[in-house]
Amino acid sequence: MKHNGILKNSIIIAAHPDDELLWFGGILRDVDQIVLVYEDFWPQPDVGQARNAVLQDYPRDNVISLKIPEAATNGCADWGNPKIGDFGIELGFEATLRDLKQQVKRVIGKSDAPAEGIETSYKKNYSLIYDRLKSILTPDMNVFTHNPWGEYGHEDHLQVYRVVEHLRQEIGFKQWMSNYCSERALPLAMTYFHNEEVKYFQVPVDKRFSNTVADVYHKHGCWTWAKDWKWFPFELYTEAPFAQSDETGQPHLLPLNMFRLGE
Repeated sequence: MKHNGILKNSIIIAAHPDDELLWFGGILRDVDQIVLVYEDFWPQPDVGQARNAVLQDYPRDNVISLKIPEAATNGCADWGNPKIGDFGIELGFEATLRDLKQQVKRVIGKSDAPAEGIETSYKKNYSLIYDRLKSILTPDMNVFTHNPWGEYGHEDHLQVYRVVEHLRQEIGFKQWMSNYCSERALPLAMTYFHNEEVKYFQVPVDKRFSNTVADVYHKHGCWTWAKDWKWFPFELYTEAPFAQSDETGQPHLLPLNMFRLGE
C-alpha cells in the first residue's frame, strides 16, 4: 500500500511529549501538525515547565500542547488480563494503592497528587481531551495516533486512542496507527488480530531528525525513555480498526516492531 496523499492534511496526536518521535519517527517531520496531549506530571513537578521549554525550542513548526495534566496511570491496569473501558483501559488495584499512599503523604504535607485520585483524574482527562481535540479535527484529515494497545502498554496512550476513535465516529476523518508493541501490551494487541488482509504502508524512520528532536528533550531534562534506545529502521502504518476481533480461523496482525519493555 503506497502512502501517496496520506500525509496530506495530516496530524500526529501523541500522548506525552517525546511519544511523537518514539512512535512516529517516520512521519515526524512531514505531517502538517503535531499535538501533544499531556504536560504537567504531579510526581515530577518540574516536568511540565521543561516540556513547555521543549516546545519553544522544537526544530519544526506547528507543534502544540493541550496542556492536560497526567493522571500518573502507568502500570495501573492489569496488562495480563486487559479490559477496555469507557475512558481508555480499566484501572486496577495499583491505582487504589497509589491513592492510599498519597493520602498518607498528604497528611504530612508531602504529596502533590490531586485529592480526587488517579481513576477520577483519568476519567476527567477523557472529557478534556475530547473537548480540545474536537475543535481541531476535521473530516478531511489523516490522523495518526497511538495504537489500541498503547505501544508498550501505557494507560494514557489507550486513553488518547479511545478519544480519537470516539471523534472519528463523529467527524469521519481517517485514523492511522503504527506497529510498535512490547511484551506487556501483546495480550491486548492479540485481541486485534483479524482474518482479512491488513493493508499498510511502510516508511523509513528519519533517524537524523528524530535524534535532533531527542537532543532537545535531553537538553531540557525531560526525556522519558531509555538512554540507549535504538530507532527501528522502518515503521508500518495502517488504518486503525473499528473494533476488537471476534474472528475465528487463522487471524493475523500487521508485522510488529516488537521490543522488550524491561524495567
